[in-house]
Amino acid sequence: MMVRFPFGERFADFLTMIHPIDRMELTLTLVLLLGLIVFVTQTLEGITGFGSTVLALPFAAMILGLGTAIPILAVHTWLLVIYVVIVSWKHIVWKEFGFIVLYVLIGLPIGYFLFKNLDDTYLKGILSLFMIGVGINGIRATRRCGMESPSEPVRKNHLMRFILFLGGVVHGAFATGGPFVVIYASKALKDKTLFRVSICLLWLVLNTILIIMWTIDGRWTPEVCHALLVSLPFLLGGILLGDYLHHRVNERFFRSVVYGVLAISGLVLMCDVLMRVC
Repeated sequence: MMVRFPFGERFADFLTMIHPIDRMELTLTLVLLLGLIVFVTQTLEGITGFGSTVLALPFAAMILGLGTAIPILAVHTWLLVIYVVIVSWKHIVWKEFGFIVLYVLIGLPIGYFLFKNLDDTYLKGILSLFMIGVGINGIRATRRCGMESPSEPVRKNHLMRFILFLGGVVHGAFATGGPFVVIYASKALKDKTLFRVSICLLWLVLNTILIIMWTIDGRWTPEVCHALLVSLPFLLGGILLGDYLHHRVNERFFRSVVYGVLAISGLVLMCDVLMRVC
């Protein structure tokens, strides 16, 4: 069935042209489009420690299909965070990492089950609204008050535990649990380097589990492996540029980037959902 978009038939025709889900014929144009998506989003991930998968997913899904895009983007993030963890290992805050991973791991298998058995459109719609709200509120708070006092501890209450649990559910479904995890981590880990490497270690653990589960389920088809290989040079460029920029942004600007990526990611997801249902 042809999907009609309220903002113009030409854009719909373009999406139809670049949507080779069944054939997976990656022409040079599609490779360059995928490479641009990977390069930009992995650069942002290199700066902030999160955001690449959730920001890239709607665009990559238009080219590859959702089921193909998720494992490819998860492997990209997995490779990036290996690099970050190796070069910044000594900065990991183990106490906070342990608290985060405990509650996220509880939700991970639930999200994996939901993705296999439920329509993802409405789940992504709810996620996008939440991301936009948290991102805008975070940007306003950062500009109004600046950085919070480093001595003020974050409250590890039931709400925060539930938010981390939701992060695990979303990550199990879409490999994009960052928006929920960042709500707690951005308050608990105020230094940008501590934040990035501790969050990257979390993605390393979670994506390793997902990669093993996808291997058991037979998700690594020749088409998936081909798309993964052709995108690796763009991934490398994003990793290097993101790491370079990470060490050259100040703390307050870093927070604005974190929340900005969150809000933009939510808008991208919302547009993708609207295009599906309209």
